[in-house]
Amino acid sequence: MRCKRLVAVCLLVMLPVLFAGRDARAGRKISMAVEFVDHAAAAHIALKKGWFKEKGLEISSFDNYITGIALAAAMSHKGIDVAYMCLCPAILAYANGHIPIKIVCGTHKYGYGCLVNPAKVGRPRDLLEPGIRIGCPREGSASDVFMNRFITHFHLNRVDVLRRVRRMPPPNIMMAMKLGQLDAGFLPEQFPTIGEAMGFERLADASDVWPGMQGSVVAVRRSLIEENPEGVKAIVEVTRLGIDFINTHPKEASDIVSAALQAEGSRIFPVKMTATLKDFQVTPSIILDSLTRHMTCDVGVDPRRVQEAIDAMARLGYIRRFKAEEILDLRWLRER
Repeated sequence: MRCKRLVAVCLLVMLPVLFAGRDARAGRKISMAVEFVDHAAAAHIALKKGWFKEKGLEISSFDNYITGIALAAAMSHKGIDVAYMCLCPAILAYANGHIPIKIVCGTHKYGYGCLVNPAKVGRPRDLLEPGIRIGCPREGSASDVFMNRFITHFHLNRVDVLRRVRRMPPPNIMMAMKLGQLDAGFLPEQFPTIGEAMGFERLADASDVWPGMQGSVVAVRRSLIEENPEGVKAIVEVTRLGIDFINTHPKEASDIVSAALQAEGSRIFPVKMTATLKDFQVTPSIILDSLTRHMTCDVGVDPRRVQEAIDAMARLGYIRRFKAEEILDLRWLRER
């Protein structure tokens, strides 16, 4: 009898220890969102492979948004816990939307390009020629900040360039270029790579004008960090797994990401765009080229590069300047 009591007491003592890690990671359900670009490749791969579940994370939703600006706006009223998003919209969400988020890791460097109609534009200065029309997503988007960096790098007149710019989401820019309504577009990957396959040319990549540019990040709501730090650690670990998979198995990774983006595209685009979208097929070869040639997939984040983006956005008048440390929580990257 005494032996049974002793066993029971030991179990009561040990159970919290045995299940502590599991409870910490399970926590509450986690809502997740990504942009409709291959910047979130690691998340698509992790979802397909079941790695979130293996780490004890219960993902209640996994939504795609047409742009980073749209995702940043959704974070304010939909309570998204985790977002795989471009750095610049994450900065906007924090600085202007006052959304309590922290950047916990990265997903890639670069990932933006200037696509042009080669019959109209052959060099950066040609963007100033009469009648040239340029497409770019909204002010404060990563593509927009890249465009402004492009203008500075090539010593172009900012006023002259900006007065030619038409603001619209990336798929609309692609459609307008195909119809001859635009001559150039500043776009996030995978769109410039799709454009090259259609006969357009890439005038410049982000790597040409912004060395070390931090492309996208994983932004996590501060309440999730406070309530479930082990869960956030698991998210960083899973993201690292996804990025390692891209770098070691690029063809299989591209197959997974291509299938995910094609499936989501049929859901998030208006029916009237269905016929046009057939020209913008996100094939595995497109994704492979995009991931391996125009992006550097990397989980790391250099605070200096984040500060560069903050400073650039402040100079453009989009945000107030603040220190990068305010938005960064990189403890889980340092634990490895």
